[in-house]
Amino acid sequence: MKKNILFIVGSLRKESFNKQIAHKVEEIIGDRANISYLEYADVPFMNQDIEFPSPMPVSKMRETVASADGVWVFTPEYNHSYPAIIKNLFDWLSRPLVAGNYNAPLAITNKKMTISGAGGRGAMGSREQLTNLLSFLKVDLMPNNQTGIALNKEAWTEGRLILTDKQMEELSYQATAFINYLD
Repeated sequence: MKKNILFIVGSLRKESFNKQIAHKVEEIIGDRANISYLEYADVPFMNQDIEFPSPMPVSKMRETVASADGVWVFTPEYNHSYPAIIKNLFDWLSRPLVAGNYNAPLAITNKKMTISGAGGRGAMGSREQLTNLLSFLKVDLMPNNQTGIALNKEAWTEGRLILTDKQMEELSYQATAFINYLD
């Protein structure tokens, strides 16, 4: 049975480099898994004043994450860290689903995840910090298989993402490893 992999792209920009990479990975995976993308532009900032009942976009986002067999995060790097929008998603995902019930599993408890990132130095700072956050949140992060894409000059000057054969090979290896990790 095909696994369901949810892609979370950490940028809302229409032609973001990480969205372009996610589309490349979707092509690489092909028919080996079902791919969907998390739509989250309408998720409000985490605020305990509106936590219960959860706003509809938060409930929908949690259900989408919980129903996936695995989650692949594509993160840019902003000032040596991940973007605030990613932090906001995981802040909501780290909160109890029922008011006061801090012992129940969360939407991301033990969720199998992997990370890729594009940016300066292959989004290394972002991927390291996101790894720390996800480990703290007790997700099942696939070990030793992240792909960092150092953006080329054309990406920064022309908005064109050009992946090398080596980068495509690394993404292909990560895709196969993640599909196997889901079994």
